[in-house]
Amino acid sequence: MDDAVRAVIDRVGDAAARHDAAQEDRLDRWRVLEPDAGRFLWFLVQAVGARTVVEVGTSRGVSTLWLADAVRATGGRVVSVDPDAEAQRAAAANLAEAGLSGYAELRPVDGGAALAELGDGEVDLLFLDAERTEYPSWWPHPVRVLRAGGLLVADNALSHPGEIAPLEALCRRDLTAVATIAVGKGELVARRP
Repeated sequence: MDDAVRAVIDRVGDAAARHDAAQEDRLDRWRVLEPDAGRFLWFLVQAVGARTVVEVGTSRGVSTLWLADAVRATGGRVVSVDPDAEAQRAAAANLAEAGLSGYAELRPVDGGAALAELGDGEVDLLFLDAERTEYPSWWPHPVRVLRAGGLLVADNALSHPGEIAPLEALCRRDLTAVATIAVGKGELVARRP
């Protein structure tokens, strides 16, 4: 990762910490990805050679920056969806500042609808970081869109285990190598057989 990308991630992360501290309602918070979780995603994308990465939940684009930088090395592309148009505009500006606009496509749409429109097996890595209670209603699309050997990663597995539990149960039923990794707020990781 070059210094320009790192500087944007750090700036947005610092701004998010200040912004979120002043918000009582969690839905008003930016809720950006923690640096160690970002590094973990960056590593996973490169480790599996992911060329098609889909992110559900853009926020201000911190996770998108990590993913876009990783696919720059694999020759891939990130599609990041979030119904919040303001957040998508902020993410677009952050990607442009970091020089990564060409590696990410932002779509202001609902995550479940976006997954339903994707083709079978076209995603190498799917990152879920949206409203956790909605994930089970999107099933079977999160599995269907993954290629064989593709990875599903969901944030907040340790910070909100009760909300992630229904997703984890579905992963244990339909996927393999299901594990929770203690980085950031916890990353649930599963592999499509």
